[in-house]
Amino acid sequence: MTVSADLPVIGRTAPGASREEVISHLREGARLIRRKALTNIVSAGMGHVGGEMSIIDALAVLYLHSARITPDNLEDPDRDRVILSKGHAANALYTTLAAAGVIPVEQLDTFVQPGSALNGHPSRTSVPGVEASTGPLGHGLPVGVGDAVAAKIDGSPRRVFVLTGDGELQEGSNWEALMFASQQQLDNLCVLVDRNRLQQGARVEDTNDLSPLDDKARAFGWEVVEVDAHDYGQLLDVFAGVPSASGRPTFVIAHSHKGHPISFMSDSVAWHHRLPSDAEVEQALAELEALV
Repeated sequence: MTVSADLPVIGRTAPGASREEVISHLREGARLIRRKALTNIVSAGMGHVGGEMSIIDALAVLYLHSARITPDNLEDPDRDRVILSKGHAANALYTTLAAAGVIPVEQLDTFVQPGSALNGHPSRTSVPGVEASTGPLGHGLPVGVGDAVAAKIDGSPRRVFVLTGDGELQEGSNWEALMFASQQQLDNLCVLVDRNRLQQGARVEDTNDLSPLDDKARAFGWEVVEVDAHDYGQLLDVFAGVPSASGRPTFVIAHSHKGHPISFMSDSVAWHHRLPSDAEVEQALAELEALV
């Protein structure tokens, strides 16, 4: 099936915009990003639609407002860094980068096609705005810790934001990185955990339970904040709080729903890696259109 949806270059929120205007801009941006991300997957015949839908709100807030990243400052060493550790959600990242004007919108139609730079997992050397090549889970946070340490050494104001999956935290490399980041007092580092409680084929608690995740992160010396991953105001506030006043790195537990906000996808493990039927595509697009 070949299907496409228009995606304008949405760009960042306007300087001086009110909080209500910022949230409205982000809400509409995320809606359009979701619509295009869905049709990308359908046209490509592959993708991880559920886990992409659960992080698009966070990506939209970062790239369209909170992170100091623009199409014009990609070579600036003091720009913020955003690392998508759950690299299988690359389509959501590419679509958000296009919405922010970092890569051409028309390039999205090449997703996972032969010869395309837009692979199923992001490549730092192939796509502008991609800060780390990710895919093997557990790699993004250690890379982010290294970036945050380098910023401290450089005396740079840049911040590092890392988006991980909750199932991904079952990888031990993450906990080594968490421990080291606390020891180094990396207050310029923020980890957002996509806490949708689902991983490939099962619920997280049925595979290797992370609970109590908040207490574990605090025990490792992190500032812990819990937010609704689909609440733009909460995301704006938590990202604005980096660097943390406590001097500790920030660990954000972002309670999300896999497949959000599409009714038949939401909180369903079946949508980790599955293509929707024609009827399901039509329903999903109609539900996204109804959010206007």
